[in-house]
Amino acid sequence: MLDPGLCAGVGIVETARAAVAGGAMVVQLRDKMADTARMIETGLALKAVLAGTGAALIVNDDVEAAVAIGADGLHIGQGDMAVAEARARIGAGMVLGLSVETPALAASVDAGQVDYIGAGPVFATLSKLDHKTPVGFEGLAAQVAASPVPAVAIGGLKAQHVGAVLKTGARGVAVVSAICGQPDPEVAARALRQEIDALGR
Repeated sequence: MLDPGLCAGVGIVETARAAVAGGAMVVQLRDKMADTARMIETGLALKAVLAGTGAALIVNDDVEAAVAIGADGLHIGQGDMAVAEARARIGAGMVLGLSVETPALAASVDAGQVDYIGAGPVFATLSKLDHKTPVGFEGLAAQVAASPVPAVAIGGLKAQHVGAVLKTGARGVAVVSAICGQPDPEVAARALRQEIDALGR
């Protein structure tokens, strides 16, 4: 995930380019302070730099921006908008992700409309100060087990956590500060990629 504050030193677009060069397969644009026009501007710049890399671009929360950019997906939280509304607005061809924080929320996901869940938060994180209570790996495993769709773990995760995350059955690891804001985002992304590859994922 790209956070404009954490990425300020390198820049969002350059951070994305470097992360993908290091092995990141998905880039999520998250900017809670930006209006839709700025999200579109940034998203189009990201789409251009990701062209031909095979990496997907996901937009957080802003459905209007996601559609205007022609992003690969939209990610929403529990309080952002109804899943049915989000799916209707983005159409069948765009990926839709949904944040969950409990096994009950994971179990209630409509697999006909949601493609994956963001499960957690595993640990506390400074990149999202209003996050729910951290659930740890045991709580993550419970969310993963309850979900009818693939899960991506989130919340304070670093390269050293990859093995424990994948053991829960989660399909991937979403990070912010582990790449965004690091002195060399490409090296940071490669460290994560190597951990995932070593486990055969």
